[in-house]
Amino acid sequence: MTLTFTVEPPITPALRDDLLDLWADVSNAGGAVGFVPPVRREEIRPELVRHFVHMAEGRTRLLVGQDADGTTAAAAFLAGNPQHLNAHWLSLYSVMVHPRHQGKGHGRDLLAAAEDAARATPGIEAIRLSCRGGHGLEHFYGSCGYKEVGRVPGAVRVAPDDDRDEIFMLLPLGRPSRPADPAA
Repeated sequence: MTLTFTVEPPITPALRDDLLDLWADVSNAGGAVGFVPPVRREEIRPELVRHFVHMAEGRTRLLVGQDADGTTAAAAFLAGNPQHLNAHWLSLYSVMVHPRHQGKGHGRDLLAAAEDAARATPGIEAIRLSCRGGHGLEHFYGSCGYKEVGRVPGAVRVAPDDDRDEIFMLLPLGRPSRPADPAA
């Protein structure tokens, strides 16, 4: 089964509920997406609302992957940089594939769709993301073309006496080609 990916879908109550379910299910299965299990939808809701606010402000874009039933099976957020010195790259946040869909290549498909969305954004030359150490995520992202560019030891505290590295990854997209000089 393949997923159908959409950038900036209309936010409906059904999509909002799907995203809350997805985020809770991924978190409770041990996924490193900003929460530690056990977590309830009500705990995730304020973070999703923050993302929606950033979307309304034009700072963040939502990418969703839906299965054949139209249920959201994967999602990620692409955020621009407000600083003009960093405007040539996007950040990828909260990259999630539902546990029932993992192991089917949908994570790679989600990253490819995020890359396509970034390439379609004028002036974007790279995607940056960070991931939590201890899950091997840097190896997965590395297999998708991302390079580790930094690491902060113990930056993420998931529980008392359980600190993890925050790993920064970068996917260079190359400089956008310049239009041909019409005078030439």
